[in-house]
Amino acid sequence: MEIPFYRADIGGDERERIDEVLDGELTSAVEDLEAQFESYIGASYALATSHGTAALHLAMLAIDLKRGDKVLCSVNAFPAVPEVVRHFDAEPHFIDVDEETFNIDLDKLEAYLEDNMSKKLKAVIVTHIAGQPVNLERLYNIAKIYGVKIVEDASDALGATYKGQKIGATGADITCFSFSPHLKKNVCNGGMLVTNDEEIMERAKLLRNHAMVTEEEGLEYIYNVTDIGNKYTMSPLDAAFIAVQLEKQDEAVERQQEIAAYYNERLKGAGHITLPVAKGDHAYSHYVIKVDKNRDSFARELLERGIETGLHYIPLHLLSYYKTKYSLRVNDYPAALRSFQQVLSIPVYASMTDKEVEYVSSSILAVTKTRV
Repeated sequence: MEIPFYRADIGGDERERIDEVLDGELTSAVEDLEAQFESYIGASYALATSHGTAALHLAMLAIDLKRGDKVLCSVNAFPAVPEVVRHFDAEPHFIDVDEETFNIDLDKLEAYLEDNMSKKLKAVIVTHIAGQPVNLERLYNIAKIYGVKIVEDASDALGATYKGQKIGATGADITCFSFSPHLKKNVCNGGMLVTNDEEIMERAKLLRNHAMVTEEEGLEYIYNVTDIGNKYTMSPLDAAFIAVQLEKQDEAVERQQEIAAYYNERLKGAGHITLPVAKGDHAYSHYVIKVDKNRDSFARELLERGIETGLHYIPLHLLSYYKTKYSLRVNDYPAALRSFQQVLSIPVYASMTDKEVEYVSSSILAVTKTRV
């Protein structure tokens, strides 16, 4: 049996909506998706972008990040997070992780802020690993005390909730989503920037399309450029596909949680692995286990059985660019290092059948029994 790490759940509705765009019947696909997303999340403003990294980059533009400014983020994040900071010649500073959730360690974040306050410190980018939100109540309180903006990277948290509210509507200055996050090889690209701040939204909207402006009642080809922007607009075809997928997202999260509950029960007590720890709401966009030793050989054995796995993530201080640029040492972030040596993401997505879930479970149990 072959089980990919991710497989999109695509039906006739997606094809029908895309045909409407191709036939010229749906000319407002992007605007419709933005309105749908605002309603789904419960936020005031949503801005569609070409991909998730574009949403993050626009977020940095919207908060007016400048050369020499500082942005804090978890050392366990996808490279897009510090990358968008470096594009401004600003400085990302990394914080170690909670070894149970793999999210940013709020104790260490607060300690850093207490010891390193600076006018150059502009924001904290917080990633919700595997669809499990950070303790947002405490995070927002820390932000208020130290006067920093919060940008949430919700690439793995679409449909996730914190105390009953959707991520994106809980109080961050900006939340960024990706419709094709790392290792989930979706058939479309797209991102979304969400905020309740009208000024932030207006600036992001301006810069999304080269900062070009036209007169409302003038000729469309007469334009002016008022700033330095980018081309980050979403394709109507992507918007049409994503809109239908969004209608299914709550069901997808429910199915992911159902699969995770099965894994929890089936793999409970298995040797050599540790199961995920849920501290509050968990959407299980990834199901991350820990393998006590030889994680890569464990993954290879699963691959030999047809099961693809993933890794979320390689700590940023181990990547050549950041390691060299900031003279970082392997042991600078010990919690992230220990986690990295063990974590492994196994398949969990709505289109998995019960038979596939059972096959993954039994394969993991079989591999654990061969290990000493």
